Amino acid sequence: MVVGLDNGGTSNNATVLDAAGKFLVDRLVETPSQVLEGPEVAVEALAAALTGVLKVTGLDRAQVRAVGLDTPGPASATGVISSKGATNFPQPEWWGFDIRAALEEHLGLPVVYNNDGNAAALYAHHAHFGADAFGHSSISAIVGTGLGGGVIEAGKVVKGTAGMAGELGHVNIPMEGLLQDAQPLPACNCGFSADAESVASLTGITNNLLPYWLSRFPDHPLSAEPLGKAAKLVRGYGEKDDPLALKIFEQQAIALGRLFTIAANFTDPSAYFVGGGVVETGPRFRQWFLDKVREHTVLREEQERVAQFALVPDLDMAGARGAAIAARDTLPG
Repeated sequence: MVVGLDNGGTSNNATVLDAAGKFLVDRLVETPSQVLEGPEVAVEALAAALTGVLKVTGLDRAQVRAVGLDTPGPASATGVISSKGATNFPQPEWWGFDIRAALEEHLGLPVVYNNDGNAAALYAHHAHFGADAFGHSSISAIVGTGLGGGVIEAGKVVKGTAGMAGELGHVNIPMEGLLQDAQPLPACNCGFSADAESVASLTGITNNLLPYWLSRFPDHPLSAEPLGKAAKLVRGYGEKDDPLALKIFEQQAIALGRLFTIAANFTDPSAYFVGGGVVETGPRFRQWFLDKVREHTVLREEQERVAQFALVPDLDMAGARGAAIAARDTLPG
């Protein structure tokens, strides 16, 4: 058995993968992550998450051969939190902290690390291709507070030298034809302008897209809401075919299409996966959004014949499941 642990800002989610490749839980198994209480408490909380999922599945600790761990980034390829900290790890004691090594020492088990975007991308890849996963490549873009994702080659995560490969949100994309004539150039919290995350993220909606479109729809009900709250409500309006919301989501879809166009010329993947809040909407809206992304992904004729577009499945569980897959694939035999 291997256990997958998905570490988040408020909760840890855990899963178990058996030797036959079957996940033994089909729901979230969450416990508090306690990351704001510092590394020592948070590592203990991860250990408690492992104990909790073993209790749920009725397994013994001795049956576990390895643990997969994912956390939000930025962090190195081996699980060292950025020296500048991160959104989920703001206290100085987290800066440069090796969370993978600390958990491995605490558990006495091998621990394999990925960031959360890479873990979800790995799960999307294996869930889609199944037994053929190691014969394919893919790219995943996951729209959340930021824009995460990952690059999978021959069934494995491409991490890069410093672990920063697959940071798709900070790839600059062309804005001509995406923005309206008077629409300001979108800025990203990372310091870049006109990158994918500046459009295709909740932060992008809040800071860039919604203020502009509210100026074009001044009588819209969202104009009466605080901007942060209004941004979170846009998705619901989109499902109701609201014109303002559809303009916002169309721009996000164009941004992802242009990001995938770059990927098509750089890695030429077998499949393109889209995840995030759009996956949590109704089937009709999900399909509309995915179709828009595909419409704006420019492929050569040879690529068009073989490329696959799909949504990241089981998004709430994708991180833990991808972490478990990564751990399984390090085991001999």
